[in-house]
Amino acid sequence: MRYVRTVITPREGGLHPVDEILAEEPNLSRELLHNISLLDDGTAITLFQLSGDADRAREIAEESEEILDYQLSEGENHITIYSHFVPNQTIVDLLGLFREYELILDMPLEYTADGGLRAHIVGEEDVIREVIPQVPDGIGLNLEQISDYVPEEERLFAMLTDRQQETLQAALEVGYYEVPRQATHQDIADFLDRSDGTVGEHLRKIEAKVMAAIAP
Repeated sequence: MRYVRTVITPREGGLHPVDEILAEEPNLSRELLHNISLLDDGTAITLFQLSGDADRAREIAEESEEILDYQLSEGENHITIYSHFVPNQTIVDLLGLFREYELILDMPLEYTADGGLRAHIVGEEDVIREVIPQVPDGIGLNLEQISDYVPEEERLFAMLTDRQQETLQAALEVGYYEVPRQATHQDIADFLDRSDGTVGEHLRKIEAKVMAAIAP
């Protein structure tokens, strides 16, 4: 089983009837798409996360002719919207491909700075390669990485080099990340029989990778 990281970029419209409006709205920011599914009657449902002006989000949902029903929930730092809507043919074709070939979209999908959606697709590699040429013309697909599937909690660790993994495990072992901190770079260096400068460089690279991966 393989794990493909890709960026989906709708060339026109989006994966939701109000995607373009949300993208241009200065008081709202799209963050995550938690779910999108086709229903047997040809309509679709989605659950996505925004930040910003909740009242403006309600106005946009109310004004959309394609949105049949919606519910909006406000959290401390984000807005979650469930909507039942009429999808365009591009979205029907795209989601139909995943269903036909039994591929899994690993949710949530993350909106990128340029309006695409970073998606992780799980399935057999030969099946994934067969599906890619069939992606609808209205969708751009940029492959970023193909790797063996690992559970979500292991993916960040797998992003690190062997030396970085070893350094991180040593840092945890000696208490560097405890609160309050129980160890220094030198303690980690002594544990690994390396210089504190090397340990410091590894930790900075580890933290940079982890922060970039978890930040919205």
